[in-house]
Amino acid sequence: MAGKKLAANGKWQYTFKRAGVLDKPIYLTFESEEEGDAYAIKLEALLDHGIVPTEFRGQDSVTTLKELVRQYELDAHPSTKDQGALRACLRLWGETQLKKINAAWVDERISEMKRLETLAPATIRARIGAMARATDWGMRKELLVMPDHPFRTLPDGYAQYSKADTAAAGVKREDVERDRRLEAGEYERILAMIEGGVLPRKQRPLTLDYPTAYRAFFILAVESAMRMSEMYTLSVDQVDLPRRTVFLDKTKNGDKRQVPLSTVAGALLRDYLAEREIPERHPQDLVFPWWNGDPSKKAREKLSDELSKRFKDIFKQANCPGLLFHDLRHEAVSRLFEKTTLSESQIMKISGHKSHRMMMRYANLRGSDLAAALW
Repeated sequence: MAGKKLAANGKWQYTFKRAGVLDKPIYLTFESEEEGDAYAIKLEALLDHGIVPTEFRGQDSVTTLKELVRQYELDAHPSTKDQGALRACLRLWGETQLKKINAAWVDERISEMKRLETLAPATIRARIGAMARATDWGMRKELLVMPDHPFRTLPDGYAQYSKADTAAAGVKREDVERDRRLEAGEYERILAMIEGGVLPRKQRPLTLDYPTAYRAFFILAVESAMRMSEMYTLSVDQVDLPRRTVFLDKTKNGDKRQVPLSTVAGALLRDYLAEREIPERHPQDLVFPWWNGDPSKKAREKLSDELSKRFKDIFKQANCPGLLFHDLRHEAVSRLFEKTTLSESQIMKISGHKSHRMMMRYANLRGSDLAAALW
């Protein structure tokens, strides 16, 4: 509670302190105790929730990029992807004074990412995008002023390597978008390999521990366009078979998403859930048997890596050269374009893609539809 006392001049003085919320105490004076108590109740309620009114914020203390990003992460909770990009930026630019950030400074950083770090265009876009969102927040909170907003006024293709960039870097990095799809017979060979239950490797055959789960996991990936981690963390209550939907509470992009199930996926899950096996040490409400319930990023990355390697082995033994598990997501989205009349926006809601640029890869799959619309 706020401290208060009656001053010699007959006015009431209030002191508000809150470790971890306020940088320094707030001192206020009121004409009457009744007025002071009423205001104190409102202010204390805000402070209890970590909210500091604008007039009491120490905005002058935010002068560097590092300080801005720290405040941004506390207040706005950026996505995991943005957090990683911001950490990379701070290692190099954290001490930069906010007042020095202009178009020339941003252009220099982009040149450094190409010519010194030789980063891929996608990585450059990820860093610049994260910085743009952080500075958006900073301007909204009046922590900095950027009239030309140099992170938002970059030309199309800014992350691509020019001839001068290539010459200076000694290499030309380009976007690599995998377009591997299932070829004729591969789907059937993969299922046969999984159902056999044994991978006949050169040294010692490997027996699959849960072949039924591997089969369901593979088919669901092709039918739903869900990411690997979205599937292995599924619990039974997220699956609504009567409505043929799966509800994803938290995805890679940080958004909730509802995924409709095809008739194939719905029938698959109905049969699989009736006979699934979950290890005793794992949460018993899980759909698949591999995740131990540890929500940490490290644990999930480790499991994703293990499952990716296991499926890579399955695909190799099924004579599907170069196929990776992540390619199944590309296959699933391609099928949504080929086999349905769903709009691009509707497919993005299903797949969880955020960028229309990513969806342009699939535009050629409906070339015949465009031709049919012409006179």
